Amino acid sequence: MTHPMNPDARLPDSRLSGPASLRTEAVNAAHPDLDQLGTTDLVQALLDDQRHAVDAARRAGPALGSAADAALPRLRRGGRLLYAGAGTSGRLGVLDATELTPTFSWPPARAVPLIAGGERAIREAVEGAEDDREDGYAALRGVGAGPDDVLIAVAASGTTPWVLGAMQAARESGTLVIGLANNAGTPVLTGADCAVLLDTGPEIISGSTRLKAGTAQKIALNTLSSALMVRLGKVYGNLMVDLKATNAKLEARAVRLVQHATGCEDTRARAALVEAGGQVKTAIVALRLGIPADEARARLDAAGGQARAALDAR
Repeated sequence: MTHPMNPDARLPDSRLSGPASLRTEAVNAAHPDLDQLGTTDLVQALLDDQRHAVDAARRAGPALGSAADAALPRLRRGGRLLYAGAGTSGRLGVLDATELTPTFSWPPARAVPLIAGGERAIREAVEGAEDDREDGYAALRGVGAGPDDVLIAVAASGTTPWVLGAMQAARESGTLVIGLANNAGTPVLTGADCAVLLDTGPEIISGSTRLKAGTAQKIALNTLSSALMVRLGKVYGNLMVDLKATNAKLEARAVRLVQHATGCEDTRARAALVEAGGQVKTAIVALRLGIPADEARARLDAAGGQARAALDAR
């Protein structure tokens, strides 16, 4: 079932930027004999080309900072992070959304990845799915996006119809739209509230945007979501004090984090974590202030989950 699309709210048409005008689709002139290189030289050439991904992401730093600042008030009001992408871009969105829960205890219901072709597309290519703009529109409408939500729309080309449909539905719902694309002046950027250009240029294997274009997207998504989590109080100093200890490795990490933040010995850190129900941040505040876990939790709630503010409010 599709939803009617409001023609007055249309984003720029993806046909305005055809493949011939996209840098990510251009033939890379630097390695015309790539297939003739020895294995060691081939691997080195592929690695060297990835440096452009880091450079592109660094150039996008100011835009990513502006996007984080725009998103924060909505997330503080209880909004969600929504992701929309196709192919590699969609899978990277799924990865970023999924990792927020174990790392920062971000509720899964507040990180919603949408990918063209649905869940099947995570593991296999769903041909033609990215061209269905109506389906992208319906997918975003289907999750009930609203004015407190934030959509991160990702497309290497910047022209993917499915992503543009999702963006249009978001704009109609008052959802903040952050657009990440690897080609300047494309509809994903011009139709976004916050545009993030990741100008990686032609791929070493021409047109294969799973390479440095995808790497730059991964860096940008990691940076944006991590910055948001820091600002939301999920980090104390540079410690991930809201991690969800779901296995032995993470349980040991939780103990080390409490020890590092408080200077206490292993046994005391473990006891504090038990009293705090496994919540690292609560255990730290309790130990630092010498108060019961319940009182530490109340202080954190009053401080909006910010450990530093809870510790300073004596």
